[in-house]
Amino acid sequence: MPISRREFLRRSMYATLGGVSLYSGFGNLRLLQAAALQSNYAFSDYKALVCIYLYGGNDGFNTIVPYDSTTYSTYAGTRAGLALAQADIQGNSLTPAAFAAGLPGGPPSDGGAYGLHPAMPELRGLFNTGHAAVVANVGSLLYPITQRQFQQGLVPAPPQLFSHDDQTAQWQTSRPDDANANGWGGRMADVLSSANANPQFSMSMTLSGTNLFQRGAMVNQYAVAPGGVEAMSYLGNGPESWVAGGTTDDTNAYNALIRGPTPSNAFERAFAASSSSAVDYYTVLINALNQSPALTTAFPDTELGNQLKMVAQLLQVRATLGVSRQIFFVSASGYDTHTNQLAQQQGNLTQLSQALSAFYNATVALGVDQNVTAFTASDFGRSLSVNSGGTDHGWGGHHFVVGGAVRGQRFYGTMPSLLNTVAGNPDDTGYGQIIPTTAVDQYAATLASWLGVSGSDIANIFPNLGRFNSSNLRIFG
Repeated sequence: MPISRREFLRRSMYATLGGVSLYSGFGNLRLLQAAALQSNYAFSDYKALVCIYLYGGNDGFNTIVPYDSTTYSTYAGTRAGLALAQADIQGNSLTPAAFAAGLPGGPPSDGGAYGLHPAMPELRGLFNTGHAAVVANVGSLLYPITQRQFQQGLVPAPPQLFSHDDQTAQWQTSRPDDANANGWGGRMADVLSSANANPQFSMSMTLSGTNLFQRGAMVNQYAVAPGGVEAMSYLGNGPESWVAGGTTDDTNAYNALIRGPTPSNAFERAFAASSSSAVDYYTVLINALNQSPALTTAFPDTELGNQLKMVAQLLQVRATLGVSRQIFFVSASGYDTHTNQLAQQQGNLTQLSQALSAFYNATVALGVDQNVTAFTASDFGRSLSVNSGGTDHGWGGHHFVVGGAVRGQRFYGTMPSLLNTVAGNPDDTGYGQIIPTTAVDQYAATLASWLGVSGSDIANIFPNLGRFNSSNLRIFG
């Protein structure tokens, strides 16, 4: 089917996602910063992180819910009209392991008994068998901050709080103080990429389009569709049929641009390098996937299920790709629940629980459950206060970490009070939002440490980390 020149250019730009950043061709100073940070890593094992981003701001307080009489009464009083049934939560109860001497993590810090939303029996099973953990009340922070400090402006708080765009950027960069920062996944990739046997193949792979989390100065994200690697049909059904010369004017022009003499224009050089890398990656990846056996694990046919299924397929061909470290990004939408939250979150959390469970089972079947860790992230938590059958934009919220290496069946961090604002909740901003007690920096640095980033590089990647009382939540021991 013929396409317009505009569409041709759009698709061409999309094909350049692998390998070299387009802006790297302009001598961006971030390249020098990344080069200064990059260390010579060598690993004999394989590890991967999988970021599951919940766009819109998940309501963690209706995801992880108390069912003991005292704490449930407080919760139900605050969430009138939105509170889940006590019996439903108790029927999906979490059974935390006891505290281990010398290590954090254990039952909830407030002494309450908690369960998961009734739509999440699969994730409950992962938690209760020790393969998942809860990280309580995480959010973007510049410094630890109390209610009094926040209300009186005594300690700097992140700018533009409760904004989707701003807090998504802050979560994905961990830098509320730098609007131009690259993502913390991208910064890790910049540091670690030399460890891969084939460092030219991007260790950052996205199943959900471009994202700030994986934007790096030296390593950029490589996009793969949930259904597989898409052939460039507008150039003759894929690189195999056109890189040698092609047959159409568009094919010949494109081939000359990316394979011909070095252009004099900086933008053209960057585009050519990126496009050439994308073609090379395509050939390696499509061949590897075509030669791999079908997965034995069944995945739900959902937005998130299909993305995580492809991640599992990519894990299966890791040796062919020559990678010892990888970072993946997947996402789900629809978490901005201002109205109709009970019905909307039922569907959202069903999808999340089923997809996460299938993915963990696939890592077990592939023999990499100890080597792959999945974790959730979201714009923000939501307000404790209720409006029009939903909740407003919040700040702190609860998250999950899933994998065989996780010290699971435990809560990490501090559970906030569930009192309403009028009753004097000490963790409330004064407007119904909960102030985080665990910083994104701490959450991210813990995952980075497990992936193999050194302490000195972690300090460079997360320059604000030293402001908090712990640089590692010890989720992995």
